[in-house]
Amino acid sequence: MKLLPLTALSTAAALLAGCATVPPPPAGPRLDTTLSARSQSDRIKYIILHYTVSDLPRSIKTLTQQEVSAHYLLTDTEQPFFYTLVDESRQANHAGLSSWKIYNQLNSASIGIEIVNPGFVETPQGRVYAPFKPAQIDQLILLLKQIVARHDIKPENILGHNDIAPQRKQDPGPLFPWKQLADAGLVAWPEASRVAARLPLFQQQLPDVAWFQRKLAQHGYAVPQTGELDQATRNVMVVFQSKYRQSLYDGVPDAESAAILDVLTSPVPVMAIPPTVMPPPQPAPGTLPTE
Repeated sequence: MKLLPLTALSTAAALLAGCATVPPPPAGPRLDTTLSARSQSDRIKYIILHYTVSDLPRSIKTLTQQEVSAHYLLTDTEQPFFYTLVDESRQANHAGLSSWKIYNQLNSASIGIEIVNPGFVETPQGRVYAPFKPAQIDQLILLLKQIVARHDIKPENILGHNDIAPQRKQDPGPLFPWKQLADAGLVAWPEASRVAARLPLFQQQLPDVAWFQRKLAQHGYAVPQTGELDQATRNVMVVFQSKYRQSLYDGVPDAESAAILDVLTSPVPVMAIPPTVMPPPQPAPGTLPTE
């Protein structure tokens, strides 16, 4: 057997030792997470509410096997519960062509909640909408409060599908209990006393169509600014009325709609608080007052 020289053995040992201590190259980019930018916000800014216009089995099939999807599906069972279909960190395809204020294509900035509800049927007397089960709304409020807390959603950003797509959608329809959500502190709502105070003014002089179009756009709707009561404007009026004045939603601009719209788009006046006047110091018992 041929022996290696001592120097060769030392060199080999050193190489082996070096190989054992050199770390492998990183598998990906080296990241430093010690810094964080001050200017950032949550990607989720809106919650959009829908009805499925279907029963539960067909709703599940549509939302899991077709192109449309939602983050949550609220059942209409005796004890309603939610199916979580898309993680909140991912985009669901529920809003479609949509717009609200300065945002378009709201899929990427919203959480979609579908509620199992048959929607409406056409009858000789007109369209008849199906009510929502009270237990469904109770569950919805619980979930909404959690989502709002997670993503800091503003009350004016909890919307119906018809709010963001008034030319093609009716859901969640005129029987959806928006006022119940407002009472739970979840959505913005016009103060009744302020509406009542404005109503006589608009009954005396109804604003023109251009005023309604400007106010509807200020509130958030995508609405034409033509000054004409065209079909697109009437569609937006129907959506607005079916949310805030569910007793009549014919799309006709009237005094009550004007009062509600004016309150929603006008800031609440801040009352000046008078300064607190401190009483003069009183002398201690048994002493004479001093100048």
